[in-house]
Amino acid sequence: MAFGSRATGKHRGPSRLSRKSANVAGIAALATTGVVGTLAGPAFAATDADSRGPEDTGLNAVVVADDLAGQIEAQAESQQAAAEIAAAKAQAENEARQRAAEAKAKAEAKAKAEREAAERAAREAERKRLLTYVAPVAGSYVSTSYKAGGSMWSSGSHTGIDFHAASGTSVHAVGLGTVVEAGWGGAYGNNVVIKMNDGTYTQYGHLSSINVSVGQRVTPGDQIGLSGSTGNSSGPHLHFEARTSADYGSDIDPLAYLRSHGVSI
Repeated sequence: MAFGSRATGKHRGPSRLSRKSANVAGIAALATTGVVGTLAGPAFAATDADSRGPEDTGLNAVVVADDLAGQIEAQAESQQAAAEIAAAKAQAENEARQRAAEAKAKAEAKAKAEREAAERAAREAERKRLLTYVAPVAGSYVSTSYKAGGSMWSSGSHTGIDFHAASGTSVHAVGLGTVVEAGWGGAYGNNVVIKMNDGTYTQYGHLSSINVSVGQRVTPGDQIGLSGSTGNSSGPHLHFEARTSADYGSDIDPLAYLRSHGVSI
């Protein structure tokens, strides 16, 4: 019987040798891509491809771009947050300044109102004081009444009232007025005549000294001199007259005059 190569039929698989050759060829092919080298162990790991770095397949660029976009977005969000914080801080500071300005304005308005009220009260108090009348000698009494008769008065009667006062006692203007006479007055001795704010006149006689001058403005209670016994006087006292004019003979009841202006004597 003759031997020869048998043709591989349609339904016959490859021989063991053929399969082995194919496996060897496949391993060789895989070795060229580095896969076998990876599986084989460290001795085959280092290839030229590894030394050149990872293969650029296009995915690396996408990853880098995505990471950069994330960083930009994070930075934008951080900047926006910082801007919002700065805006909130600026708004809070502005509101605080507005509140401080409003509080200051209110305080100034209150202080102004209080100052104006105090000024009005002071003006009113001064107005009342200027309209007030006082006794010419504090704590004294009338020692000789108005129209008392006697030979010691040239007219035959007393044209004023006498207040008991030791020599050197303070004599006061009874109200607001202007000095029209200050000096020697004959029988009145050293005397002062004041034109009062209401148009009447008051006279202060027998003074030991005078503290005012003609034209001087006086207010209630101002000291105009000291009591004495100058002129036609029987002893230290204050002669006080009220007149409708500066002239002698225009006298009116001085006690009634003082009482009509609120002075209690």
